[in-house]
Amino acid sequence: MNPWLLAIRPKTLPAGFAPVLIGSAMAFGDGGFHAPTALACLIAALLIQIGTNLANDYFDFQKGADVNRVGPIRVTQAGLIKPAVVLTATIIVFTLAALLSAYLVCRGGYILGIIAVASIISGILYTAGPKPLGYLGLGEIFVFIFFGPVAVAGTYYVQTLDMNWAVVAAGLAPGFLSCAILAVNNLRDIEGDRKAGKMTLAVRLGRDFSVCEYLFFILATTISPFLVFIITHDHVGIVAASIVGFLAMGTLKTVITSTDNRLLNKALAKTGLWLVIYSVLFSGGWILCSH
Repeated sequence: MNPWLLAIRPKTLPAGFAPVLIGSAMAFGDGGFHAPTALACLIAALLIQIGTNLANDYFDFQKGADVNRVGPIRVTQAGLIKPAVVLTATIIVFTLAALLSAYLVCRGGYILGIIAVASIISGILYTAGPKPLGYLGLGEIFVFIFFGPVAVAGTYYVQTLDMNWAVVAAGLAPGFLSCAILAVNNLRDIEGDRKAGKMTLAVRLGRDFSVCEYLFFILATTISPFLVFIITHDHVGIVAASIVGFLAMGTLKTVITSTDNRLLNKALAKTGLWLVIYSVLFSGGWILCSH
């Protein structure tokens, strides 16, 4: 596989795509959709996700976290791309994200600037610095916030210049599923992370906790569309997105029973797929049932 394709980690990109789709669909259903802004949100979100992945590749290499890696190849550790080149690419990608964010700030005001800056800084500090967020076991918190309610609400607000609780609630599910992706990743890497001193929640609290964590994220995702429906008393079509909870049963079984890292890699990819399916079903349900 092309080393740069390995570096950007396509299987994780649904975490950037899904909340923008949901926020844009809700804006469309509410009559406030703005195509150029939606496109800018999507590209900026994907750039931040890619920048975070590149930064993770580079800084984990610097900290020796990928030496005994059992998951997919990390290009810096494998010597496929020179560390300085990966770092340069990280800076370029985050710079492009910042430039796009400047357009969003012009449209949506300083609030969008705060979101953009916080998102980029969190992406860098996830593995960079003396006390990286991912090494402190804070990964799930920041992933949930920035790939969930913040991303959905920010996408909606910059298009409609309005906000409501239904939009915030709609951000819960993509946040939960993004955390589920991270949970599988950390479960797979638990031994290597422990040796490297990367104290994820999986390392701190063990395999059983990670399995329960994944189960919680899937169950919470299944319930989330009903919460949005209760808030709006409308858009009943969004509850179709709950079918993802049933589709994920096989993946859940793998996470519960398997210690085979190849199967866990497949579970990670499948969880990304469930995130895409959820976002499409929720978005379609919102638009089709709009008045």
